Amino acid sequence: MAGRRTGRGMTGVGKGFTPANSNTRISSGAVTRSNNAPAAPTGSPSGGNLGLNSDRLRHAMVQRLRAQGIVDERVLSAMAVVPRHLFVDEALASRAYEDAALPIGHGQTISQPWVVAHMLSVVCENRQPVRVLEVGAGCGYQAAVLAQFVREVHGIERIRGLYDLARDRLRIQRLAARVRLTHGDGMLGQPGSAPFDAIVVAAAGLAIPHALLEQLSMGGRLIAPEGGAEQRLVLMERTGPANWSRRELDAVRFVPLRAGIQS
Repeated sequence: MAGRRTGRGMTGVGKGFTPANSNTRISSGAVTRSNNAPAAPTGSPSGGNLGLNSDRLRHAMVQRLRAQGIVDERVLSAMAVVPRHLFVDEALASRAYEDAALPIGHGQTISQPWVVAHMLSVVCENRQPVRVLEVGAGCGYQAAVLAQFVREVHGIERIRGLYDLARDRLRIQRLAARVRLTHGDGMLGQPGSAPFDAIVVAAAGLAIPHALLEQLSMGGRLIAPEGGAEQRLVLMERTGPANWSRRELDAVRFVPLRAGIQS
């Protein structure tokens, strides 16, 4: 469910592409980078396989995330392992490790690395979730990261083309058995697999669907963007059978959370 409307393919998407609604953090200025963590160079070799260069670029990405305040070693280690360039279009592979959202087709994007790292770090802070639901699996990258340290990952994607893409990418990474992917309506969640220790939502609703809150285990956490023109990340924690605590976090920009499925 992630991204902005760009059309199905990557035609016309070049190095200067800047998503206007792209699963990213809102900041007042340009992203600050550590001198020890350079951005991936735009002149890197393109193609689905960056060779040994991809290891260097992933290492630089993880260094940058550390400099930006990400401290959860499980998340950092997972992002150091998962080849993000294999989850984007081959023409954009050289940009895969930049701190930017990138289009994946169907009007969607793969989330900015900082957003992925921050959301997972917050929802998993001081706990080890066993069963996690991702709403809006997109190309499957975030589910692949989760699968590195979560025993049971469930992903749901409403757009058939992206569901197929995620399924194929996860199979290539030999993660299909660890990520249970479903083509369905993310606003309904997966009640048959609930309760979940954590739920991560990759699209913004005007309000967080109550159906998702009901699928949290006691003490479970949900993180999601919420709002319309102005959005914030919201962390919900279940504190009782009909009670949830709420904490508002960073200003972000995500695509709308939509009901139903798209074939």
